Amino acid sequence: MDAVTYPNVKVFDFITSSLVPIRVPADSKPLADEFKLTWTPTLITLDFYGKEHHRTVGFLPPDDLIASLLLGMGKTDFDTGDFNDAIIHFDRVLSDFPQSGFAPEAVYLRGVSRFKASHDAAALKQAYEKLAADYPASEWAKRAEPYSLL
Repeated sequence: MDAVTYPNVKVFDFITSSLVPIRVPADSKPLADEFKLTWTPTLITLDFYGKEHHRTVGFLPPDDLIASLLLGMGKTDFDTGDFNDAIIHFDRVLSDFPQSGFAPEAVYLRGVSRFKASHDAAALKQAYEKLAADYPASEWAKRAEPYSLL
């Protein structure tokens, strides 16, 4: 990632404008143990209190890294009940990186966030329909299948 992804201007700009990056060597004790770092690169999205909300392991090209970080930001908002902010992050994954492997999860969580913000079950059915149409082989389409009955 040091040779390809991190030097990318889009990645650098995104990270410096959106996150507080901290780099921990995999053999750095006690942080490596505390965060269960067993392989590099491991990217962990934490909230203000240090609670983990998203993790990726292994190399990611620039666009996938940004999509993963946006998903992590959305998951942090989701987990803390900030559903409208979560929707904004998930929407950005889908508008900027629709071909990313992180897009199907963003569709699913956007639908759940919309439901939790509005209590309108139509948001869940819409998530399923988008997953079935755009990402039918994804695990997220399978997870959302019960929403087709709504």
